Amino acid sequence: MKKIILALFFNFLTLIVAQANPPDKVSMIKSAGTIFFGTEGTYSPYTFHDDNDKLVGFDVDIGRAIATKLGVQAKFTEGRWDSLIAGLDGKRYDAVINQVGITPERQDKYDFSKPYIDLKVVLITRDDNTTIKSFADLQGQKAAQSLTSNYSQLASKYGANIVPTDGFNQSMGLVLTGRANATLNDNLSFLEFKKHKPEAKVKIVASEINTSPSGILLRKGQPELVSAINTALDEIKTDGTYKTISIRYFGQNVLIPQGSD
Repeated sequence: MKKIILALFFNFLTLIVAQANPPDKVSMIKSAGTIFFGTEGTYSPYTFHDDNDKLVGFDVDIGRAIATKLGVQAKFTEGRWDSLIAGLDGKRYDAVINQVGITPERQDKYDFSKPYIDLKVVLITRDDNTTIKSFADLQGQKAAQSLTSNYSQLASKYGANIVPTDGFNQSMGLVLTGRANATLNDNLSFLEFKKHKPEAKVKIVASEINTSPSGILLRKGQPELVSAINTALDEIKTDGTYKTISIRYFGQNVLIPQGSD
């Protein structure tokens, strides 16, 4: 009887210790064999579907490369930009990889990996637009933007009236049809758009002097996962994986110079 009581007591202690010291997120991901990312799937060249309807893109491939370094598979949950962060809050996935700009406002609520790409914000209009020549000219103009994006905040700062969109492609469509006067986005997305649609009558009229770094967005309180992702990013930059992915989508290495992260 005493042995049974002692066994039950030790089992109880083991349960208490396990509850007090739950496994960290990295251990849970490795145990499950999968890391889950949230992404749009409609934002070329970062996250989109190819001609065979396979989810591809610079961010998608970076996510898969990180998963490989962690020894697990990457799985992606697609959603509209404005719902991606809510999905992270709801624990639908472990992280968001979707050109999420690193801003002080987001850093107050979330953790970020190291920056994995650094972009320049550009102002895009129709070819025949002669009114907007600088960011200051956005005052009172219609700018097509995803509501919760950095670009929307920047356009609002310059006095633009925001026309809500689901993403870059819809924003460009509104500019082309004249339903919006301009849109702000990154330089590489514009170059990719023009590569596939060289006849599109749009142009860059201005660009920000400062660049805008993006990182992988995570819920707070998971330092082990942040560290593991940062280590994986360092490894893919060192072993040439990052360069290969960059060339695949941009034709050049867009690696952030050492020391800037």
